[in-house]
Amino acid sequence: MKYLLTTFLSCVIFIQLNAQETNEISLAEAIDYAMKNNISIKNSILNVEDASQQIVEQRSIGVPRLNMSVDWNYALALPVSLIPNEFLDPTAPPGGFTKIKFGTRNNLTAGLEARTLLFDFTYLTGLKAAKQFKVFSGEQLKQQRFDIKYQIIEAYLPALIIQENIETIKKNISNIEKLRKETKALYDEGFVEQLDVDRLDLTLTNLATELENLNRQASLIYNVLKFQMGYPMDQNIVAVDNMDNLFELATDEELTADIKYEQKPEYRVLKLSKELNEMNVTINKAGYYPSLSAFASYQAVAQGDDIINDPIWTNNSFVGLSLKVPIFDGLEKKAKVSRARLNLGNVVNKQIELERAITLEVQNARTDYISAIERWQSQQKNVELAERIYETTQIKYREGVGSSIEINQAEQSLFDSQSNYIQARYNLLVAKMALDKALGK
Repeated sequence: MKYLLTTFLSCVIFIQLNAQETNEISLAEAIDYAMKNNISIKNSILNVEDASQQIVEQRSIGVPRLNMSVDWNYALALPVSLIPNEFLDPTAPPGGFTKIKFGTRNNLTAGLEARTLLFDFTYLTGLKAAKQFKVFSGEQLKQQRFDIKYQIIEAYLPALIIQENIETIKKNISNIEKLRKETKALYDEGFVEQLDVDRLDLTLTNLATELENLNRQASLIYNVLKFQMGYPMDQNIVAVDNMDNLFELATDEELTADIKYEQKPEYRVLKLSKELNEMNVTINKAGYYPSLSAFASYQAVAQGDDIINDPIWTNNSFVGLSLKVPIFDGLEKKAKVSRARLNLGNVVNKQIELERAITLEVQNARTDYISAIERWQSQQKNVELAERIYETTQIKYREGVGSSIEINQAEQSLFDSQSNYIQARYNLLVAKMALDKALGK
């Protein structure tokens, strides 16, 4: 008995310690917290922003560009040219040369150049692809949120079932303690044996041990939930939802309607990936088309040995067009187009495979759900029956027409039925969640 009290008090202290500074959180709150703090979602948001900047980067290729340049040269030694002597003196004999220095010590050139792309099919297709990539990144973010949502649900439901098991064990402990008190009174009056009291003490000890183990398991389960949420690991949380509040039966449409692949975020992502690969084929084909650009330039040049006090200014300007026509590149573009088509074929095959996988997932989820609801209904009846048997056995025992062995058997059947019912209800919740996920809800 001393050991029983010590164990039970340890459980109570453990629960009280865990209750200190514990934040209550519902399933909806857990999902909302994860949407704001989960690292994977944060990275997906960054990818969407990066896609936006890629659009700006691609668009800049076709935007007119203006560049200014300033160059200064100082000649340490002026270049020397050889001039035939007869150019300077017609009477000089042929064959001789005179050294003459040309140029100035200082040359300062300031230039301004404008250049713009007039036509480039590769640029136009690339810009369209960049915009489509942003849509693709946004869909990836939706898929990430979808996955995280169900990861939170998968981590939250075990916390509920273990909490319900804890409450059930506490209730059973209370009932057994009441029965032990009555049995002890009967023993003191000589109506029952010490063995009857000992059996109840053993039951209480086992229940207290199981309660302690469940509390330890709860700590591990909550650590997983906090990790999935992105919640501080050094802070305590407790699930406040009830399985009854989350209990929702599937509709006939969910169990029999045609499968809609578009509802699955991963299918939409793969479909957009196919469109991007189709654009990639077009972009590589566009490499065979010519491109046309226009440019204008103006330069001001200052020359002289002393350009600060006595500069000699000249200037020039010009405009023009630049046409580039690809003729032969060693089959580089042909290889790129072929590779782009191969990648597209790969994505098409993945789409077919994903459709088959989604079909399998939905079919299995529907079958599992039907099985789960049948088990739940069966276990519900078993609990009601076990409770009636236990109550009848208690009445018989109090009236002296039953034995403690019958009591032990009835209470064990009740405990097993309660545990099976809780597990069946949990399995039904999990099956409904798997069905919703398979349908892309």
